[in-house]
Amino acid sequence: MTTTSSSLFSEIEKLIEELNPQTIQDERKAVLQPLVDFIQSKITTSQEIRINFICTHNSRRSHLAQVWAQTLASHFNIKNVCCYSGGTESTALFPMVAETLKNSGFKIQKLSEDNNPVYSIKYAENEHPIIGFSKKLDADFNPKSEFAAIMTCDSANTGCPFFPGAEKRIPITFEDPKAFDNTPQQTEKYKERSLQIATELFYVFSQIQS
Repeated sequence: MTTTSSSLFSEIEKLIEELNPQTIQDERKAVLQPLVDFIQSKITTSQEIRINFICTHNSRRSHLAQVWAQTLASHFNIKNVCCYSGGTESTALFPMVAETLKNSGFKIQKLSEDNNPVYSIKYAENEHPIIGFSKKLDADFNPKSEFAAIMTCDSANTGCPFFPGAEKRIPITFEDPKAFDNTPQQTEKYKERSLQIATELFYVFSQIQS
């Protein structure tokens, strides 16, 4: 197992310490295993690890997955990991996603105020911030080859049977917290989805042998 790093912001580190991957069912571990295998193969051959999380609108689940994957790679001291996100269409990062990450200890700075705002999302004092904004999966901001495409929603998984440039196409879908927008459960449900994604990606990176 890889060693862990303590460079993350303390509030994020505390949250990670409270994650419980033992709650993940065997059936779900089987869904996650292809991503474990992809990362491990890159580690074994000393290659860069590029992971692009894809959802239809690139507004919620794909951003949460991108941020947590980059953060947990740092937590487990796994080098040369670059995480991205994209959609079959471009909309905007939903504000509740930024709020959920902020409540988890990330330092969020809004860099623009247009219809598709750009966010700086920092998880550690000395690491480059994640740049969060909605973009199409083939945007210039994203890799063109040598990456794994992780399909985080059913509609993107169904709508993108072939993913140009991807070495691997891996469906790891999550329920959409959008169903609870503008309800009393909104904050709780976004936190719940964020913690599920964090827990499952904790499991993924914890399986990697460096």
